[in-house]
Parts: sequence; structure tokens; C-alpha cells
Amino acid sequence: MTEQQSTPQPQLPEASSPASQNGGAAASQASYTFTAPDGTAALRRRQRVQTALLLVVAAGLGAQWWVSHTELRDLRSEVAQRLQSGDNSSNEIKGVLKAVQENTKDLQAKVSVLDSKQAESQSQQLALEQMYQDLNKNRDDWALSEIEEVLSTADQQLELAGNVQGALIALQNADKSLSRADKPQFIAIRRAIARDIDRLKALPTVDIAGIAVRLDSAIGQIDNMPLLVDEKPVESASEPKPQRVSASPVPAAKASANGKNAKGKAEAAQVEASAWSQWLAGARETWQSMSTEMWTELRQLVRIREVQTPEAILLSPGQAYFVRENLKLRLLNARLALLSRNEFAFRNDLASAQDTIAKYFDTRAKQVQTTQALLKQVQGSNLSIQLPTLAESLNAVRNYKARH
Repeated sequence: MTEQQSTPQPQLPEASSPASQNGGAAASQASYTFTAPDGTAALRRRQRVQTALLLVVAAGLGAQWWVSHTELRDLRSEVAQRLQSGDNSSNEIKGVLKAVQENTKDLQAKVSVLDSKQAESQSQQLALEQMYQDLNKNRDDWALSEIEEVLSTADQQLELAGNVQGALIALQNADKSLSRADKPQFIAIRRAIARDIDRLKALPTVDIAGIAVRLDSAIGQIDNMPLLVDEKPVESASEPKPQRVSASPVPAAKASANGKNAKGKAEAAQVEASAWSQWLAGARETWQSMSTEMWTELRQLVRIREVQTPEAILLSPGQAYFVRENLKLRLLNARLALLSRNEFAFRNDLASAQDTIAKYFDTRAKQVQTTQALLKQVQGSNLSIQLPTLAESLNAVRNYKARH
């Protein structure tokens, strides 16, 4: 503005213009000199206001963007944590399902073996019947063939299912059949059968049915067992409140002392001192009982317990349901391993079930302690028994048939 005011304006030549024109030019020059600065200042003020508004709007947009970015980042973090938790749960379930599938494959393989053995037994039976019809054997050969078939079936059941009682019954029936024949050539066969019977009787007894019943009982108690996340505050036991001793400063001794003024002031002073000491003792006992009662009530307000597995406290209802179902699956797998005499899988499943109970369930509850004791009792059962075979009896029968 200063440069515009000090800049000289071009002057028209005086020769060619009259005085009136000079006056008009001077008036127009003066008008330009005073109006131009006001328009520039207003323009600059508008520009400054617009600039300030733009800055305010930009600051507001920046703040809104920062808040939105922060909320979006927190939301992404929470979603990632929940997805991670869901992935962990799904991985655990996949592991359990994989174990179940592997056990199912093992069972299917054993069932296929049993089917093949059964098919083999059926083929042997058909062959034996055909042999009966074609060769017309005598009574002794027929009895030995029947004994061989029975002993072969019992040996298969003993090897696959551990049916010791069935093998014993088969051996005893074979010995009875040979004893009815009463022939000296069967003595070697009966001796072999007797040795097999002694070996089976010497085996330790394994109560498979009893162990299975205990496992079924433990499975039935799982739904009633409290979890750590289900724990409720224990109500305080009712304690006998201490009786408050009356702190009356007027004992009976003082009344009797007032009635006997003839004994003197010394005796009255002693009575007053005794009354004061009794009042102090009563007040002290009252304060102790009140403080004890207040401390007992304060202790019941806060209860602190140390938990070694924090994730057990953070279980959702859905996860608690899966914890119970996984524990049931473990015990069912242990039952299947028991029936198939797979001691490694049996003890592994029982150990996993014990770990699950100790990790997620409230071990102070009586039901949980009962289940743990039951599983420990089952886990202490000995299944590692080397079962003998009936090969000696079968070989004796087959050798006799081959010689004759």
C-alpha cells in the first residue's frame, strides 16, 4: 500500500488540456489514491478468515481421522485376539478328533483282523464238515477234529480278546471228551491240555468288567463336577459370638459396703478400687470381643486363592461344555483301550483325564475328589499280563492225527 501511494502518476501535457481537465485528472488521481488501500485490506482479511477456517476444518478432520484410526486399531487387535482364541480351541478339538480317528482306525484294523479270523474259522468249519461227509471218519477221529476246532477257536479268542475263562472252559471240555474215550493213546494229549490249564489258572486275575464299571461311573459324574470358573464364594461358618460382659461400675460388693458404714472409710475405698478394676476388666473384655467379631467379618469380605492355570478361570460357557465333553471322550477311549488290552493307550488316556481335572475343575469339591480317587484306583490296575497260548495242546492233537 505504501508503494502504491508514493508512486507518481503520469501527468497529461498542459498544452493540450484545459484547466477543467487538469482538475478532473487530479480529482480522479486523488480518488484512486485513497480507495485502493481499503479494498486490498478487505481482501486480505477475507483471505485470512478463509485460511483460519481451512485450518480449523483441517484440524477437525485430522482429529477425527486419528480417533477413527485408534478405534479401528483397537478393534483389529480385539478381533485378532478372539480369532487366536478360537484357533487355539479349534486346534485342541482337532487334536482330540485326530486321536479319536486314530483309535477308530486301530479298532477298525482289529475288527478286520477279527473278521479275517472269523472267515478263516468259517472256512475251517466248512472244510471240516466237508471232510466229515467225504471221508466218513471213525468216532475217535471225529472227536479229535472237534477238539482241535474248539481249541483253535479258544486260542484265537485268547490271543485277540484275552478271554482266559473261555479258553479254560474249552480245555476242560476237551479233557472231559478225551476222558470219556478212556484210551491210553490220548494220555499225551491230556497231559498237554493239563499243562495249558495249569498255566491259565496261574495267571493273575484282572477284573476287566469291574474296571469298566468304574470308568462308566466316573463318566457319569463329569456333568455334576464343578469347574473353577463356576466357583462361588463359600459362606462363612457360623461361629459362636463371644458374649459381651456388662461393664456396670456398680457391683454388688459396693452395695453391701454402703450398707456397712461402720467399717470405716478405708474399707469403702478398697471396695471402690475393686469396683473400678472390675469395670476396667469388663470394658477390656468387651473391646476384645467386639474387635474379634469385627476382624472375623472383615476376613470374610475378601478371599484370595492362587490358581496355577489362569485360562481355567477365563473359560466361556461354550468352552466349559467342550472341556467336559473332551474329558468324557478321554475316559471312553480309556475304556476301549481296556477292552482291547492296550495298556499304553489306557494309561495315557487316564493320565490326560487326570491332568484335565486338575487344570479345569475345582479339586476342593467332594465330587471332584471322589472322581480323582476313582481314576487313581483304576489307574493302579495291572493290565500288563503275558497271556500264554494253547499251542502245546493244539500241536499234541495235530501230531496225533498226523501219525494216525
